[in-house]
Amino acid sequence: MRKPTLLLVALVAATAGTVVVAAPAAGAATVCSLYCDTRDPSLARQELFPVPEVNLNGRRLVLHVSDTDRMAWGSIDNGLTGDSVWLDRSWTDGSSWDGLLGKAGIPATWTGTRTLMYNLADPAAHRRGMIRACGDAGGVTCTAWVYPKVCDAVCDGADPATAVGDSQPVPGTVLSNRRIDLHIDSRGLAWATLGTGAAGDEVWLDRSWDEGASWPGGSSLGRISVPSGATSVRTTMVNTRDPRSLLYGGAVRACGRATGSANGSCTAWARPAADRPAAAADALAYAYRTDTAWWPSSWWNSAVAVTALGDWSGRTGRTDYRWLIDRTYELNKGVIPAGQKSGDAVEGNFISRAIDDTGWWGLAWVQAYDVTHDAKYLNTAVAIGGYMSSYWDGTCGGGVWWNRERTYKNAVTIGLYIRLTAALHNRIAGDTLWLGRANAGWNWFAASGMINGSKLVNDGITGGCANNGQTVWTYNQGLAIGGAVELWRATGNAALLTSARQLADAAMSSTVLTRSGILTESCDPANSCDDNQKQFKGIFMRYLMDLADASGVAAYRTYAQQQADAIWQSDRDSLNRIGQRWTGATPNARDWRTQASGLEALLAATAH
Repeated sequence: MRKPTLLLVALVAATAGTVVVAAPAAGAATVCSLYCDTRDPSLARQELFPVPEVNLNGRRLVLHVSDTDRMAWGSIDNGLTGDSVWLDRSWTDGSSWDGLLGKAGIPATWTGTRTLMYNLADPAAHRRGMIRACGDAGGVTCTAWVYPKVCDAVCDGADPATAVGDSQPVPGTVLSNRRIDLHIDSRGLAWATLGTGAAGDEVWLDRSWDEGASWPGGSSLGRISVPSGATSVRTTMVNTRDPRSLLYGGAVRACGRATGSANGSCTAWARPAADRPAAAADALAYAYRTDTAWWPSSWWNSAVAVTALGDWSGRTGRTDYRWLIDRTYELNKGVIPAGQKSGDAVEGNFISRAIDDTGWWGLAWVQAYDVTHDAKYLNTAVAIGGYMSSYWDGTCGGGVWWNRERTYKNAVTIGLYIRLTAALHNRIAGDTLWLGRANAGWNWFAASGMINGSKLVNDGITGGCANNGQTVWTYNQGLAIGGAVELWRATGNAALLTSARQLADAAMSSTVLTRSGILTESCDPANSCDDNQKQFKGIFMRYLMDLADASGVAAYRTYAQQQADAIWQSDRDSLNRIGQRWTGATPNARDWRTQASGLEALLAATAH
């Protein structure tokens, strides 16, 4: 980003009477959001005119915006050869900008031209931008900046008197006996207050889109002084989510300064949200890469993360992240070379040599179908089910291989297979094929020996077709519950629901999986869980939630509530980031995988 300098030429706009400085385009990095900068405007899916056009010495200078594409372009018409148009893009408040973007001159015999399209924001880098169109035709001028305010439920600047609720997500701060507090309402709007102050004291908000690392364009928002004769004052409200820019999970803090002092004080940064699951969902979406359409850098974990957001959408009825689900599908449904997103090549339809990885994507698209009713997702899940079925054979009497090399039959792969095949039957009218496969899968699994005498699921079977005694992981236990519940829906066989309950009861009472009432992975105590294991507990909670809904047994919701309360009270920071160890013990790994896992636990505690 370059600020105007004395070396640049200031030109007076003949009609607008303003001075506009054209900042150089050199060094402006290409931004990719839904599309990359320099897209052809003929491909725009929408054309809006959110700011007035400008008359530049008789020429029409227009800013065009496509909110659907999150991009803008400029045009100049009624002009002469050599007249030009370009875009400026600011990542601050308009005090600095990348200029001359897409600059185009009117060629001979033409009377107008346009720029290419540029992104309004850079969600991958957590930057909010503004754009304006500028022109040179015997003088330089620009349109207004587009979208200077953030708008979600309402736009920045709303009166706190209109707030829906009032909570304080972080402790206030005290400065020379003044009390400075951060307030949020149930829609994620924030405002600041200063109390026990004196006339001239100031209070304001800072807003950051990168978790408090920086706040360009977000400093001193709503800054206001205590009026004469008063001791308190409050700012207007600002948003912490900008759906138009695909920016979610913004953070705010309240700051103040005592009159006559150069020093100030701020609260901690906080990420407001409407409720517990929404808080976790926003923090998970924050880590999503809009440009590459996944959560780097774990392939199957991304499938589980998109499923978690699908579960949130289905559970709450909110549509905020359905665009993310669809983008993940559209940008990843084709062929992806090995090493780009997975160690294996992805061969189309989310299929790869890892049968279990493929199965996770199958369940993701079943969930996407459930919340959108778009048949493309179900069709892809069918293709994945067919692929998995091709790795069922007679070794050890049946079962699905873990990988294409047919080296291992294990609990995760058969659990995925049962859940997916039963789910396909339940969504395809008149089906018998998938039901037969689901029944065969469950019957083989139940007789395989992987469910041990304590009703806990070991990892797999030996080459001799016996339980290998390996680790009881929470996700294997959860998939077994989920498979039994979905097959019960398909058949009405009460024995399946009984089996699901036995598996759940065993997990809840086991000192291996539940310690002091909290679901615990075997790697939790040593904080040694790898990137795969970080997501296991959320998978268990997803299917415990399913069992609670299906059975109506209160104990399962009570157990889920214990997990949710532990997470919220002990394992969550002010930015609503959730760690691996739900007791909050330290050290504690925290990333988007643990976030997706925590989201499923919070959802499991919600009523159906």
